[in-house]
Amino acid sequence: MAIQVQARATRTPRESAQLPPRRKPSIWLRLNALPAWLVSSIALIGAFIAWWIVASLQIWDPIFVPSPQSVWDKLVLTSTTHDGTLGYAGYMVWDHLRISLTRIVSASAIAVVIGIPLGFAIGLVPVLKHALGPFITFLRQLPPLAYFSLLIIWFGIDDSPKLILLVIAAVPPIIVATVAGLESVNSDYVQAARSLGSSTFNVTRRVLLPSALPDIFTGIRLGFGVAYGSVVAAETVNGIPGIGGMIRDAQRYNQTDTVILGIVLLGLSGLALELLLKRLQDSATPWRGHS
Repeated sequence: MAIQVQARATRTPRESAQLPPRRKPSIWLRLNALPAWLVSSIALIGAFIAWWIVASLQIWDPIFVPSPQSVWDKLVLTSTTHDGTLGYAGYMVWDHLRISLTRIVSASAIAVVIGIPLGFAIGLVPVLKHALGPFITFLRQLPPLAYFSLLIIWFGIDDSPKLILLVIAAVPPIIVATVAGLESVNSDYVQAARSLGSSTFNVTRRVLLPSALPDIFTGIRLGFGVAYGSVVAAETVNGIPGIGGMIRDAQRYNQTDTVILGIVLLGLSGLALELLLKRLQDSATPWRGHS
């Protein structure tokens, strides 16, 4: 028997030549196998090259599409003292960015403190869900500029209306995600914990919170994103110092390179913060894998 098995396992060159050739993986499978950081880097470099080519060909007037070199020169200019002027409008560009990030992070932190407990209350108490649900949806659908003028009338033109606007913009996604996370919890887990004598507090802390945590983190990331998207609107009035105020002021004078510089800095800082939040989410919820 061993000899027969050995004979079957051994193929002659002629038999091997008759076997169908092994198919190579498709181009899409090979692309999908590339590391995520490599794909992202190639995409960013490709976008930069396309921008540089379009600007070099001057398909559009440089006032509409400035070159990367022009934006870089503006970065250097706004990071130094020139002709007796400090940076842009008396502040370094990094000061503008730092103040905007402070507003975003502060407002998002307040939104987290408000949104998560309110989301638990709405998710666990049906009467609150019916009473507050329409208001949350109403706020979620409103663009920030719709109520920013009202906030200015109520609170003036200092930092208060800006901070309140960002908080109002960031709270609804956190509430909605928290409620969705609670609704996705398997009821068998809750019943099993209660049958073992767990109190409502322990059920919330040991069952509901860990199960809803991935969705809560998703809501936090969405809340930060909405705050980022609203900061330029929040800084349209008395926004200097601030990156949104800088963008708005440069737009008045057709300084497109300054506008693009502000957009790039705001986008890159937002990307860094998003990566940080994703790392925090992966560390806090390892059972859900990497997102």
